[in-house]
Amino acid sequence: MTTRLRIAVIGGGPAGLMAADTLAPHAEVDLYEHGRNIGRKFLVAGQGGFNLSNQAEGKELLKHYSPSGFLDEALSAFGPANLRTWLMEMGIETFTGTSGRVFPKKGIKPIDVLEQIRQRLLQQGVHLHTGHAFTGFNAEGRAVIENNEELIELEADHVIFALGGASWPVTGSTGIWPALFKEIGIDVRPFGASNCGVEIVWPESFVQAHEGKPLKNVRFTAGGMTAWGESTITKHGLEGNAIYPVVPALRSGETVLHADLKPESTADRLVERIGNKAAKHFGEAVGLNRAQLALVKAFTPREVFASPQRFAEAIKDLRLPVAGLRPVGEAISTVGGIPTDALNADFSFKLHPHLSAIGEMVDWDAPTGGFLLQGCFAMGRFAGRALLAKHGIRP
Repeated sequence: MTTRLRIAVIGGGPAGLMAADTLAPHAEVDLYEHGRNIGRKFLVAGQGGFNLSNQAEGKELLKHYSPSGFLDEALSAFGPANLRTWLMEMGIETFTGTSGRVFPKKGIKPIDVLEQIRQRLLQQGVHLHTGHAFTGFNAEGRAVIENNEELIELEADHVIFALGGASWPVTGSTGIWPALFKEIGIDVRPFGASNCGVEIVWPESFVQAHEGKPLKNVRFTAGGMTAWGESTITKHGLEGNAIYPVVPALRSGETVLHADLKPESTADRLVERIGNKAAKHFGEAVGLNRAQLALVKAFTPREVFASPQRFAEAIKDLRLPVAGLRPVGEAISTVGGIPTDALNADFSFKLHPHLSAIGEMVDWDAPTGGFLLQGCFAMGRFAGRALLAKHGIRP
């Protein structure tokens, strides 16, 4: 009689849940989560609209991930269409919203999606262990779990780690595990904020009058990276879907955020719209709202209003000095963690092939818009299938 493969998955986020789902029909799977419930980041992520994936496919999908090439095979094997089919198998209908973002059908809440996944895992025989925290490795390199002060050395054939990064610590992604991996020779990179707000020192009068207001239809550029969409003025600076994609450039040392307040028009066209109007009507003539006009006044010299040409050039390239990024704990996601070059193509560790790492604990990056969750799901699916193949099991 052949002994069934025993797999431990540590971490109950999207990557870990997908790995468990992939393995469950063919192996004995135990999933360990240190919190009281699995999938807590699902619930927090869904507060602003539960963006599960993006309709992009092929090269259009892959270009959103860095480092280039790292997730290509996983995403090609399990892309957005595959994820939507998987969700539909559980009765979770999806639709494509603005900018290609994929959401559950109206009326389906994040808690509903999570419960369907939980029920699917239970039906497939996955053993869910909540309140079990990863505490390190024993002398033989086996993972150790703590539950109610009891230490448990896992007797699994393979352990898949999906411990998360350091964003939104309230969800369990506390980023406290790196020291444990350093003990087994894995050099973990420090965490840094990604998909986060940028800090700009506003004039006091500006932030008092405009905090919380949106800047719609604006293009932001930094270090060759650009995004077009909406951002929100905060007391600290700016945040939103038009800001997050350029954060990598700012994190790398760029100190100026270039804002094009009228990306659909050329400077010449804006000059034509201004015509012979007086300077106090320049903003109105080109369709700037009060917050946008106040932004121009705050970060350009008064001489800009001396001519339509200079005003047009200013709003096409308004230069905002960036003082920094918001803290890791406020970020939607993080970079850093397990270096990609520490892993094999199947996400197992080169130094410890009986261990794997997936999800946000690995040092890859992607913007919001459904790409982060898609990347985590794809890693979980790929790691699970690769592990089965390694043991001669055909899924």
